Amino acid sequence: MSNDTEVDMKDVELNEVEQEKQPMTEGEAGNNYAISPVSEKNGIVKVKIPEEESKFTGLTKEELMKVAGTTGWVKVRWALLILFWLGWLGMLAGAIAIIIQAPRCKPLPEMNWWNYGPLYQIGDVNSFTESSKLIGVAEKVQALDELKMKGLIIGPIHVSNADEPEKLKLTEIAEEAGDLTQFQEVIKAAHKRGISVVLDLTPNYKGKEPWFADAVSTVVKLESALVHWLKEDVDGFLFYGVEKVSTAAPTLWEDVRVLIHNQTESEGKTKKVLIGVTDQSSPDDIVAVLNKTGVDLLLTGALRSISALDVANTVDRLYSAYSQTRLAWNIGGRIAGHLASLVGLAKVKLNQLLLLTLPGTPVFNYGDEIGLQDEVTKNPIMVWGDSKQNMTEGETTTFRKFFKSVSEKRSKERSLQHGEYLPLFNSTSAMAYVRSWDQNERYLIALNWHLTETVTLQLKHAEIPEHATVVFSTTDDKDGNVLNLAQLEVKPEQDA
Repeated sequence: MSNDTEVDMKDVELNEVEQEKQPMTEGEAGNNYAISPVSEKNGIVKVKIPEEESKFTGLTKEELMKVAGTTGWVKVRWALLILFWLGWLGMLAGAIAIIIQAPRCKPLPEMNWWNYGPLYQIGDVNSFTESSKLIGVAEKVQALDELKMKGLIIGPIHVSNADEPEKLKLTEIAEEAGDLTQFQEVIKAAHKRGISVVLDLTPNYKGKEPWFADAVSTVVKLESALVHWLKEDVDGFLFYGVEKVSTAAPTLWEDVRVLIHNQTESEGKTKKVLIGVTDQSSPDDIVAVLNKTGVDLLLTGALRSISALDVANTVDRLYSAYSQTRLAWNIGGRIAGHLASLVGLAKVKLNQLLLLTLPGTPVFNYGDEIGLQDEVTKNPIMVWGDSKQNMTEGETTTFRKFFKSVSEKRSKERSLQHGEYLPLFNSTSAMAYVRSWDQNERYLIALNWHLTETVTLQLKHAEIPEHATVVFSTTDDKDGNVLNLAQLEVKPEQDA
């Protein structure tokens, strides 16, 4: 075979079997070969063998059709088809069974915009905005949005002289507060960020009593004023002394209530809220005012008690009497003053947490988020950045940071927004409860009002685990610490 011929070859090693060989004789070797002494040994020979070409020829179309039509193949195809559908139906049945057996989510309660977050009361717009009137409120809306506020309660800002009903102008904004254009800017800025605006329309807000002596004539004026402000896209109204006016002019007050509640959510407008304020503080008196006035929310003095036991009993009584969508919680207010002045700076965080975690709507006076205190009047100047007041920058930052973190948590967690309320412990100085909703994260709140003593709570209940992780604390308990609930230590003026 010539070396130039291009033929595919493959190497094959032939291992000869060891066998005894005899030396070749001279005759056998022939004349042209020499006898080599190594020829007596076995060896390896490499032989080049041409690779045979092989081809696979499939069945023709006619042959395939002939085979496919045989009885055996028909049965096989039917068997595979039946197995496929049986498997598919089996998976479908399994998925349905999983869905049926899985725990169902609890239906969400019907809620209104004022149930989703804190409301923020600004009684004196100039104290809040450093004398820049209503336009200053519009400029501060972003800061309030960062605190997850869902509504602003502004005013009163209408024209009124103390105890002079003839000078009452419910549809006209007082010059010291600003003008209609500025108020429209407030509404526009707030609505842009999903914050509603409630107008305090208490008639005789500069006098000793919230309503003038002739309540009937005042309510008549009030109805036309409500229509005016509703056209300006106001989201609700607040009135002080609601139990007094509903007693003095029950029919007219009912007309007011119906006028506000008949507003619908058509054309993009939200439901309107009617908020009342009363001096009553006992649970039974609060229930009576709620029933008589028909307001959506009622601000009271119920939580101003220094006894944790009184606070716990009030919450239990009102929670058992009403849906939490009708409950509102406040400590301060336009007339009552600021949180820090009512409870003391040491208890500001404790009460912030209390208000933000109770079942219902929390309502704060402006500056409560930073521990602002009353001075000569109940309308101290708000602290903004480098404002000068009897507070250090560290204090305001600490209070605001804590408030913001809890408010943000409330805005995200269903257990805190509308979860069930389960009391676990209460005494004259301590209180503990759980907020939970369906399969969502549960939150246990433990509060100690005592000034000097640590309280050890032995909390055991079927609805709570043996251990819990710290989310918020007013002292040195770091977030993420795991605590034993059977021996839960709560330090003085602490919450966790």
